Amino acid sequence: MTTTIDWYGCATFGVRTAGLHILLDAYIDRAPFAVGPGLRAEDITDSDWILVGHSHFDHLYGAERIIPATGATLIGSYESVRVMERAGVALDQMICVAGGETIELGNDVTLHVYPSLHSCVWSHTGGVGADDVCLGDLGVTWHQQQQRLQELTTYMLTELAPEAIEHLIGSAPGHSERGDGGALVFVLDTPDGSLLFQDTSGHWSGVLHGLAPDVAIIAAAGRANIDGQPIQGTLAEFVALQTELLAPGKVILGHHDNWLPGFSQDTDIEPIRRELHKRCPGVDLIELGYVDATTILGN
Repeated sequence: MTTTIDWYGCATFGVRTAGLHILLDAYIDRAPFAVGPGLRAEDITDSDWILVGHSHFDHLYGAERIIPATGATLIGSYESVRVMERAGVALDQMICVAGGETIELGNDVTLHVYPSLHSCVWSHTGGVGADDVCLGDLGVTWHQQQQRLQELTTYMLTELAPEAIEHLIGSAPGHSERGDGGALVFVLDTPDGSLLFQDTSGHWSGVLHGLAPDVAIIAAAGRANIDGQPIQGTLAEFVALQTELLAPGKVILGHHDNWLPGFSQDTDIEPIRRELHKRCPGVDLIELGYVDATTILGN
């Protein structure tokens, strides 16, 4: 038996293991000029489960079409479930989680859910390079963060290209005006081994320490959030630090392509590779292409 993975761009992956197809996030559609897999949510014809790491549109949008088309069950935060119910998804096709749950997915595959943190998206209006040293912004209050997020929203709706703005507005069925809904980390235990999935650059150090998955998908975009404060350093350092905490055998990056030009950017992998080699020399960094069915576990 083997476990394979397809990357659909941004932080969306499709995992095939033990006869199941498990989507990690659901955002597949792109703005017309954005590089991607050349697919839409409607192109997903089979799915058993959809695990959504948080409620922002670039993770949740698409699930409202995939679920009725495939019969998949969504597992996500209470906010993700609220947004999907509003978009017409039946409640009996969704499971609310907040961290601490264990769910049997069938065929000897078990899901463990852990609480996590979103990246400090409020700290910048554009992309953050993997080797950009970010300092300051410590102790920023919730109200100050909300003000900065409003400024970011205004920037995106006025400064991005018209096609990007149209895409943002069109993703409204998967958009939460109440924030990220509480980020989550998922660990899948399969007959071939274990896989951790994280879709935004943040974590609680005490939660991740010692999980030791065989493979870890780590988000590599933006300014990372460590225990509630923005990283004082680089994104590359964050990826290496999280890898140290998790102690996986293999690392896969996510959220690192230019999924929305004008806001996002392609993450330079080389600084991440250097940091991983320095701190975690035994870890294998797997670089995926779009939808290439890479074997990650098993023979």
